[in-house]
Amino acid sequence: MIFYFSGTGNTKWAASKLASATHEDLISIAPYMRADDSSHTLAEPFTLKEDERLGFVFPVHGWRVPRLVREFIKQMKIQTEVPMTTTSTTQPATSSTTQPATSSTTQPAASSTTHPAARAKRPFVFCVCTAGDSIGLTIENLNDTIAQNPSLAAMGIQQVESSYSLIMPESYVGLPFMDVDKKEREICKKEEAAQELAVICEEVFNRKEGISRLVKGPIPWFFTKVVGGFFENVLITDKRFHVEKGRCVKCGICANVCPVGDIQGGHGEYPVWLHHKDCLTCFTCYHHCPHHAIEFGHQTQKKGQYFFR
Repeated sequence: MIFYFSGTGNTKWAASKLASATHEDLISIAPYMRADDSSHTLAEPFTLKEDERLGFVFPVHGWRVPRLVREFIKQMKIQTEVPMTTTSTTQPATSSTTQPATSSTTQPAASSTTHPAARAKRPFVFCVCTAGDSIGLTIENLNDTIAQNPSLAAMGIQQVESSYSLIMPESYVGLPFMDVDKKEREICKKEEAAQELAVICEEVFNRKEGISRLVKGPIPWFFTKVVGGFFENVLITDKRFHVEKGRCVKCGICANVCPVGDIQGGHGEYPVWLHHKDCLTCFTCYHHCPHHAIEFGHQTQKKGQYFFR
């Protein structure tokens, strides 16, 4: 079972490849976290079949696990199809019997025997995070989140057993010095990612433990704890998004692709951001707009667009 979140498509591509290689179910996280989607609920537990893997695949946001993914992991309920506990059954001892006649022989009491009931092995747990460059302490951030989930703890899961970062084309454009990659760099990153992902798929299929193939970058603690904190507390907001009405055709694509349902409009109406504090500033709306009509303050002017295709 592979849980994934994707905005611009990089992570969905990677998660789909992993699911195909391992024959695992692929489950999108976003619908479970949308207030406007009552068809998906976290009230019922997910059930892992025997020998099923458990994977988390997501993009890195501000050198951390995306807030939406962290909240999902904290709230999710999960169980194994076969109970994780072991029970035993004991056969009663056979009483001694005495043979009549010439020699009386006593049969020894049969020793009690224990038959272990069927028991599920702890699932193999892994994660793959996509990023434009470095990931800082994202995996430590993930493991801290996993440790807060009671149902995972009940299964003996405190952290992932193997972790990978996958460098993909850049999509974050919310700071003055950040833009999408040039086309040549984008193509190169995709080719290298495809090669690396093939290796990851094989290792995950074989349940290889203890692998930590990560591009943490320089001073990882600083970027995750300090810069990441600034990113979440200041930069993650929908208040800077606006539409350039001269370019907008009211198609509604932005509202349809928003993973948290924070945009209303389209089909004859200009898009409006709802300010319900769920916005991830993932720029999915910006990148998917066919007329480049969505801007984020002045930060995105004259910048490129990208989504996986």
